[in-house]
Amino acid sequence: MGVNALVKKVLNEVGIKPERFSLQWASAAEAPRFVKLITDFTGQIKKLGPLGQPEGLSLEEMKTRTNKAMALVSDIKLRIGFGNITKTMRKEGGKITQARVAELVDQKLSKTISAGLI
Repeated sequence: MGVNALVKKVLNEVGIKPERFSLQWASAAEAPRFVKLITDFTGQIKKLGPLGQPEGLSLEEMKTRTNKAMALVSDIKLRIGFGNITKTMRKEGGKITQARVAELVDQKLSKTISAGLI
C-alpha cells in the first residue's frame, strides 16, 4: 500500500498520469485473477496512449521528468521519510486503508518530494 501511494504521488508531481502505475497482489493459485489484472492494466495503458502524449509532453521533457523521479525515489531523505510513515502506521495499529496511507504520504513527504524535483 505504501509503495503504491508513494509512486503515484511522485508520478503526479512530475506530471505523469498516476494511472500508468498499478501494484496488485495475485498469488500463484490465482491465475484467472492475474490474467484479469494484466488484461485490465494493458487496456488502461492502451487507452492512455504513449507515455507523454496524453500529458502533452515531448519525449525529451518526459525523459527529464522520469530521470528526476528516479533520482527522487532513490534519495535517502525520501526513503527515511517513507520509513517513518511505516512506523506511524504500526503505531496507529488497526486496519490501514489505502486512503490513510495516501494521506500520510501527502502530509509527511510532500515537501521532500517538491524539493527533490526542483
